[in-house]
Amino acid sequence: MKPLPSRWCIVLAAVLLPAACAPVADGPAVSPARTAEQAGLVAIDTLIPDIHQDIRYARSDNFVGAPIDGYEAPRCYLLRPVAEALQRVEMALRPQGLRLLVYDCYRPVRAVRHFMRWVQDAGDLRTKAEHYPNLDKGELVHGYIAERSGHSRGATVDLTLLRCDASGRDCAPLDMGTGFDFFDPLAHTDSPNASEAQRRSRHRLRAAMERHGFRNYEREWWHYGFQPEPSPDVAFDVPVR
Repeated sequence: MKPLPSRWCIVLAAVLLPAACAPVADGPAVSPARTAEQAGLVAIDTLIPDIHQDIRYARSDNFVGAPIDGYEAPRCYLLRPVAEALQRVEMALRPQGLRLLVYDCYRPVRAVRHFMRWVQDAGDLRTKAEHYPNLDKGELVHGYIAERSGHSRGATVDLTLLRCDASGRDCAPLDMGTGFDFFDPLAHTDSPNASEAQRRSRHRLRAAMERHGFRNYEREWWHYGFQPEPSPDVAFDVPVR
């Protein structure tokens, strides 16, 4: 099969690398970019040096129970327009005594493939009690873990809200009703089983993000995609370094 035609891919292939973009099934083409700079990705801490980050996929305390392929460092990268929008969210929250805590941003294609291998390993149930106690592992592909991810296009972010003192260092997370990557209807943003206070916190996050162009994925209160995406037809497989 010939590579998918993509204006972005053609420019990258001609200017940066000899290879053309490779297709992922029927989804976006994978850019030949080998570095974050070539991909147009920027680290969020270059725009917000003191942003709070808890990048679980670079560690073992995540739903897979191991560091994820492609996460060589605990950093958040996004395409520049998305990173700048997230910077605006953060700056708007600070006068309210709130800050963002980022869990995940750009996600390499190889990381998504790691997730899919994990889903298909029916014998590995180490994280079931913490992350999907009420679902069979195979059910996670229905709405929670996908073969292709908007994160790989550099325009999606997982995050929550912190209440902080004036220094921004003494912080506590708002009660959202579940932890990050809790795969269950209780994590749906408008779940009737969340308390009124928890739904208010979720809605506060949603309102702050929507003001700056982000749209919530209704099954995960922490998941936001920037609209319109800067490059919806191109995914990246640059390692997070």
